[in-house]
Amino acid sequence: QVQLVESGGGLVQAGGSLRLSCAASGSILSLNAVGWYRQTPEIQRELVATITSGGSTNYADSVKGRFTISRDNAKKTVYLQMNSLKPEDTAVYYCNAHYTHSWPPYRNLEVWGQGTRVTVSS
Repeated sequence: QVQLVESGGGLVQAGGSLRLSCAASGSILSLNAVGWYRQTPEIQRELVATITSGGSTNYADSVKGRFTISRDNAKKTVYLQMNSLKPEDTAVYYCNAHYTHSWPPYRNLEVWGQGTRVTVSS
């Protein structure tokens, strides 16, 4: 059983900061590319940022310069540092991870977390 647990969401005023964490656990041989997505009632799940196993990153235009994705491979944890938050960043944030299962035949699979809510007040 592989699980992703997100944390760090909450209520913050516009201009503030939050750091989200995505911790992976279970039968993981290696944690590969990981992404943060967000979803609102109006917008289907959209990509916010991704990071490869080698540390290469990619960001949505709307968060470039404000958000930073990083990872700690030893802890199998990925972070999303969110600065200069805006009300339009309000959403449920989900973590998605691609991983290699630790049991033969070592399949490459993916898993989603349960989401963490971020609310930015104006």
